[in-house]
Amino acid sequence: MAHSHSHSHHHHHAKNKKALFASFCIISAFVVVVFLGGLFTNSLTLLSDAGHMLSDALSLGIGLLAFKLGEKAINSKMTFGYRRLEILAALFNGLLLIGIALLIIYEALQRFAQPEEVSSVGMLAVAVVGAMINLIVAFLLTRADTSENLNVRAAFMHVMGDLLGSVGAIIASILIMWFGWTMADPIASFLISIIILKSGFEITTMSFHILMEGIPMNTEVKKIREALLDIQGVIGLHDFHVWSVTSEFTALSCHLVIVRNEHDRVLKDALKLLQDEFHIEHATIQVERAQAELDQLEPHRCNTYS
Repeated sequence: MAHSHSHSHHHHHAKNKKALFASFCIISAFVVVVFLGGLFTNSLTLLSDAGHMLSDALSLGIGLLAFKLGEKAINSKMTFGYRRLEILAALFNGLLLIGIALLIIYEALQRFAQPEEVSSVGMLAVAVVGAMINLIVAFLLTRADTSENLNVRAAFMHVMGDLLGSVGAIIASILIMWFGWTMADPIASFLISIIILKSGFEITTMSFHILMEGIPMNTEVKKIREALLDIQGVIGLHDFHVWSVTSEFTALSCHLVIVRNEHDRVLKDALKLLQDEFHIEHATIQVERAQAELDQLEPHRCNTYS
């Protein structure tokens, strides 16, 4: 039996942490500006944008905390360390987004019934600055690993939702300014909340899938099984499991059945195959000899889930 794991994620980890920290500082400093702007102009769109930016700041802060705790060493009680805190943080972010979106929808529906006056000039000024801030933060996060790390991806989705919110606020303020259409404010905030809600559900679903040790995203289990069975000398495979420890840490375990006494060679080939072709660097494989009466066994006879 053998196990393989590489620590090549450290470079990405440091880069992600720097991007999250810079984004956290910028967003935190600007939340108050947008919130006061929303109060001063009586704009629900700006207030919803401020609420979303507050959730950004919280999510980025929680993300940083998760990264910090995730660096704690593996110990006798936590054999994978604290890295899964990143997923718990992402789950919290997703639920927070859903809560904020539902609150904005409720407020928007209230304003549909009773439209209120909005100071369009102030609303436009705050929205333009907000859009610029969100563009800067989005750029910072694109330099991090948004494709693999769920926490960074959650933060990026927050900020993109914010950017759309700022764009919505700009359009709404122009419509109010030029046409006196006060309904543009609740309509824009309602549309923003739908986008926020979608992001929240996506992040929550992905986090839940990982916590339930589901098959990692973009992992083709059937191809992995077929590739392992194609290794010379392998006649069967069982007790096969693939799961996510975190969004960027995939683990695999299985038993390979062989006919001839080639344990070391088969094991080496299997670990190399998983690392080179499927980027699975944490694998635990047991190679076992087939019983004499199973020597003529066809591969498909053992090709079942345990």
